[in-house]
Amino acid sequence: MAFKINISEKTGRTFHLDAESEELMGKKLHEKILGKDISPDLDGYEFEITGASDKAGFTAMKNVEGFGLKRVLLGYGKGMKKRSRKEGKKKRGNLKPEGLRLRKTVRGNTISEDIIQVNLKVLKEGSKKLIEVFPEQNQKKEAAKAMEAKAQT
Repeated sequence: MAFKINISEKTGRTFHLDAESEELMGKKLHEKILGKDISPDLDGYEFEITGASDKAGFTAMKNVEGFGLKRVLLGYGKGMKKRSRKEGKKKRGNLKPEGLRLRKTVRGNTISEDIIQVNLKVLKEGSKKLIEVFPEQNQKKEAAKAMEAKAQT
């Protein structure tokens, strides 16, 4: 199964990778995984699984066991960003509606074949920097900045 993997660094940069990795199957959120299990280029890296979402866009939640879809009662936060109907569309001072809880569909915390996107956080860096591993993602931003500079002059 091919996963869209987002790897984030402490600096705030995110690198994208499409990879087929059987080692991710059965792992749970907030478990550690070695970089060589994902790609041989990432040898020496250690990652933590911070999040995932499935093909329909349902997010995986840490406190929901299993790998299926579940309907859980959520307060304001991850998986729920709605406002109550009586508040309407206008923004008011309180960004978090007090006492609002809704039943939402979420996915369990185990990675299965239905998961499409996996988010990883770098815990330990390898011998090569991520910029060197993914040079094509670095060049796009530099080329865009160069084109903007030419357009302004």
